[in-house]
Amino acid sequence: MNIFEQRESGVRSYSRRWPVVFSRATGSRLYDEDGRGWLDFFAGAGSLNYGHNNPVLKRALLDYIEHDGVTQALDMFTSARRELLETLHELVLRPRGLDHKVLFPGPGGANAVEAAMKLARTVTGRTEIVHFTNSFHGATLGALTVTGNPLHRRSAGLPLTGTTAVPFDGYDGHPRPEHLARMLAGPASGLDRPAAVVVETVQAEGGVNVASAEWLRALAELCREHGVLLIVDDIQAGCGRTGAFFSFEDAGVVPDLVCLSKSIGGYGLPLTLLLLRPELDVWRPGAHSGTFRGVNPAFVTATEALRVYWRDDVLEKSTRAKGEWVAHALGAIVAAHPGAGLATRGRGLIHGLVLGAGLADAVSDEASARGLLVETAGPYDEVVKLLPPLTVTDAELAEGLGILEESVRVVLGRAD
Repeated sequence: MNIFEQRESGVRSYSRRWPVVFSRATGSRLYDEDGRGWLDFFAGAGSLNYGHNNPVLKRALLDYIEHDGVTQALDMFTSARRELLETLHELVLRPRGLDHKVLFPGPGGANAVEAAMKLARTVTGRTEIVHFTNSFHGATLGALTVTGNPLHRRSAGLPLTGTTAVPFDGYDGHPRPEHLARMLAGPASGLDRPAAVVVETVQAEGGVNVASAEWLRALAELCREHGVLLIVDDIQAGCGRTGAFFSFEDAGVVPDLVCLSKSIGGYGLPLTLLLLRPELDVWRPGAHSGTFRGVNPAFVTATEALRVYWRDDVLEKSTRAKGEWVAHALGAIVAAHPGAGLATRGRGLIHGLVLGAGLADAVSDEASARGLLVETAGPYDEVVKLLPPLTVTDAELAEGLGILEESVRVVLGRAD
């Protein structure tokens, strides 16, 4: 029995899919202790948009550490904190006409979701939060109340209350959030006027379900009409994953609150931001607290990532172009297997290949054996999800898509 089996909790999951010991990583590749490499189209569940050990971000981090930069300061002022706020204002918020303030709620994405829900309830004095079918917003207790997956919900160990699930775009065949509209308008619908609606524009864990721009605009208008705050969880789909910095930009909506984590830290270091409209900043000092709200090395790599990749639209255009390439390649896989029930969906460099329960797991395993890491998603793990780094080269993207195509061919051949 190795030390992982002897001492680590059995709750671990990704190491079961890929039971190797990784020791080194660079760019779009992970390497095990024997030196074998894998193309990484998992990218830390979307936390490594700029690749492993990005050399520019690494240099900024090493310089900061070598000069005895502050590591931990809770919410005290530091030069690293100031530089991040100034850079975020200059390169992200002001160019997009956003006047949102920035709250540092803690190290993980669920911290942002918890803070957003807590603040929405504080501001409105209402308790109900609306979320969507197939949603996933984290594994902490509050985040689980707005998560659709029953496996995750059952892990709470107690009733999850104070929230209502309604159909996501495409779930009930309507092009607009009509079910929610009827519930908000109906005096006897049983839905108390909610404090907020929380939504992912792309449901990553839910199976790469993509909300249309029309649906998102209708949802935003519905929230405004009824005085309900709109929370966009941009934890996995944000920071350029769909092309634009925020995944909601293409729809032209302006959320009241935006949850950011994963790749906002740039280098894979823990960092989470909650962006909120100024009028929502009503908490008294210390009303929301936590020790790890000031991981300054993450401020440094986040700032450097913004400076390097978001001063212009080069990365955005590259991501959109590569996304079209991926969509075309996945479409070709679907066309090559008529009658197999395959489908594809996604935006930018988050795409899913729908194969069905069991088959997606088999494709992921086959791809891993051939040197490609891809995870599965969806309520039945029926979707192979592609999340390559945004900095993936054309050669690496072609290689990964080729491995995926061959893996699907082999798995479907076995199933026949």
